Amino acid sequence: MPRYELNVNGKPTTVDVQPNTLLLDVLRDHLDLTGTKYGCGEGQCGSCTVLLDGKARKSCLVAVSQVGQQPVETVEGLQRDGKLHPLQEAFLKHGAFQCGYCTPGMLMAAKALLSETPKPTRDQARRAMNGNLCRCGAYGRILDAILEAAEGGSRA
Repeated sequence: MPRYELNVNGKPTTVDVQPNTLLLDVLRDHLDLTGTKYGCGEGQCGSCTVLLDGKARKSCLVAVSQVGQQPVETVEGLQRDGKLHPLQEAFLKHGAFQCGYCTPGMLMAAKALLSETPKPTRDQARRAMNGNLCRCGAYGRILDAILEAAEGGSRA
């Protein structure tokens, strides 16, 4: 079986999997990083969003063989030294989740947005989050949280 050397959340790791194994499955089943969720398996819902070389990507559409040396960041990588990322703090403050299933993907898409556009408008934030679905309908609170994190200066 092929061996893949990955950089996940700033840590080097090696997995022995088939080349067509989805990044989502590597994260969840081989690395025990279960914050990344399986939703639709078709790249439509955003529950599996991770950062691949700083860009939001649907991990259900990326084969491990496509990752190469690009750093992978999951929701587990947001917290540093026991301290929540400003986006996580803002999501908590605004109640930007209900069931929480979409939250990891929303956080990662928001982090990608703030990395590219540190002070987005509400419309820019709405467009950036367009590929992430929330079945509970917390969209307004999610946008409020993103904009607050941007105002406070995120560590994107």
